[in-house]
Amino acid sequence: MYTEDRDLFVKKLNEIEVKTPISQAVESMDDAVAAAYKIGFPVMIRSAYALGGMGSGICKDEAELRTLAESAFAYSSQILVEESLKGWKEIEFEVIRDKNDHCFTVVSMENVDPLGVHTGESIVVAPTCSLTEKELDLLKELSTKTIRHLGIVGECNIQYAFNSETCDYRVIEVNARLSRSSALASKASGYPLAFVAAKLALGYGLDEIGEMGTPNSAYKAPEVDYMIVKIPRWDLTKFVGVSRQIGSSMKSVGEIMSIGKSFEEIMQKGLRMIGQGMHGFVGNNDIHFDNLDEELANPTDLRIFAVAQALEQGYSVDKIHELSKITRWFLEGLKNIVDYANVLKGYNKIEDLPEDVLKEAKRLGFSDFQIARYVESPEGNMEKENIRVRNLRKKMGILPTVKRINTIASEHPELTNYLYMTYDGTPHDITYYPNEKSVIILGSGAYRIGSSVEFDWCSVNAAQTARKLGYKSIMINYNPETVSTDYDMCDRLYFDELSFERVLDVIDLELPKGVIVSVGGQIPNNLAMKLYRQNVPVLGTSPLSIDRAENRHKFSAMLDSLGRPTSLGRAYQHGRDRRVYRESRFPDLDPSVLRIVRCGDERLPYERADD
Repeated sequence: MYTEDRDLFVKKLNEIEVKTPISQAVESMDDAVAAAYKIGFPVMIRSAYALGGMGSGICKDEAELRTLAESAFAYSSQILVEESLKGWKEIEFEVIRDKNDHCFTVVSMENVDPLGVHTGESIVVAPTCSLTEKELDLLKELSTKTIRHLGIVGECNIQYAFNSETCDYRVIEVNARLSRSSALASKASGYPLAFVAAKLALGYGLDEIGEMGTPNSAYKAPEVDYMIVKIPRWDLTKFVGVSRQIGSSMKSVGEIMSIGKSFEEIMQKGLRMIGQGMHGFVGNNDIHFDNLDEELANPTDLRIFAVAQALEQGYSVDKIHELSKITRWFLEGLKNIVDYANVLKGYNKIEDLPEDVLKEAKRLGFSDFQIARYVESPEGNMEKENIRVRNLRKKMGILPTVKRINTIASEHPELTNYLYMTYDGTPHDITYYPNEKSVIILGSGAYRIGSSVEFDWCSVNAAQTARKLGYKSIMINYNPETVSTDYDMCDRLYFDELSFERVLDVIDLELPKGVIVSVGGQIPNNLAMKLYRQNVPVLGTSPLSIDRAENRHKFSAMLDSLGRPTSLGRAYQHGRDRRVYRESRFPDLDPSVLRIVRCGDERLPYERADD
């Protein structure tokens, strides 16, 4: 109750002199207005007993306050009016405590976006990157002190606003339960927070979960030698008139998690994973911002790419920081990517790339596609150029390393293969043997409108069926919210990209009987023909048949050859939009997905499909 009732929460933390934002809990509009003038504008509005930042936001004046408070009261009978800390860093800890008062922070996370953007809307990195050891120790000590005082037994998370310039902090909130961040933290650290919390609720102590004195024990925090990033996925383009600005309430529909050894690597991998046609932080030709200062100062779902454009146009790290309030540590890492893209531009032929240049590009997260684009600027789908970069890498011995994440409190830790790939030049953490009785299952990636948990259900059932039939099941997926990325659901989990390049990397090592592309939705389906052209055995429906069904020209021609009626139409391709013009006799298009575009003097309805 202390953590859900905002007024009680502040009073409880005041007892141990832990700072919270200057605030006042109110239950009427008049009290909200009075509290705002007392605290001073701008103020932050938060709803009690609400999820996802529902009914929250920053108000610059009374008019904005009244509008937002009216919305907030629709979700909750109580709202909190508090001082605005917009622009401070947002830091989060997952904390565990048992009945014996053994308490510690499991994993720390830092938002790339400053306070003012909901954690669910922000790019989040773990472990924290920009804090000093002194700052980190301060927040860890405050976390355990707060959780003990609140009397929480089990798992919870605590969120801070932190100002590194003054070493000042505020506790924003404590969730005395598992949250969205808990799933991310579990996958990020290999520490199964829900499993451990369930054991603690049943009366176990942390010393009774896992084997004491080993890395498998739940008694202490896991040690990690890698980094992760969580990046949200939005589908705002599916709605007409919706603002792309993001803030303290959630609009995202899914998220991905990327694992690697450097910040540059995880950001590039992660931005490819969101499945919106991006090739990484750089190398995206279809996106441009006319007013960069505006894009940097007011966060949208595309702001990270505005940062890329700003760096490419010569903006300094300091200027971008002043406009966006993104911490300089992150901006310096992003600048490294842009600087190295310029190095790659200095070469005109893929085969002329020196070994050290190619090796560093891979360490910084550049895909074979990005490398080919910067060196030769080819047109089309660049499949041949991708293979040329791949062949050059393999010839030079520049190959990804497979690393294993230790899993806490698992039944058979030595058999748990929770894996990711990186370019750190060290040996693989696991041994590979040819095994004809293995299959690779391609998962569904980030949740999105039209592709969600149903495909995860399919992937999990495919993995379980393969195991029952005596096959080793190998899953590739990167969505931390899914069951398919639980590391005990299959024999080997590669928490990595569902890209042509990465799938081939896994195939080269595993040498499976084949690959299943039919259970993960559109992302794996789109790889079918590329894998077929590399002589990869695709299990189930032939890639040629998949292509005949997916390619509108081929599909229409097939129906014509069979004498089957179809809606008359022609397909038009323009940039990343696929426009379909139909003189239809059938009501086969949902009007809600149609838009009107102008093509010369002709107005054409069209559907947009993912690349």
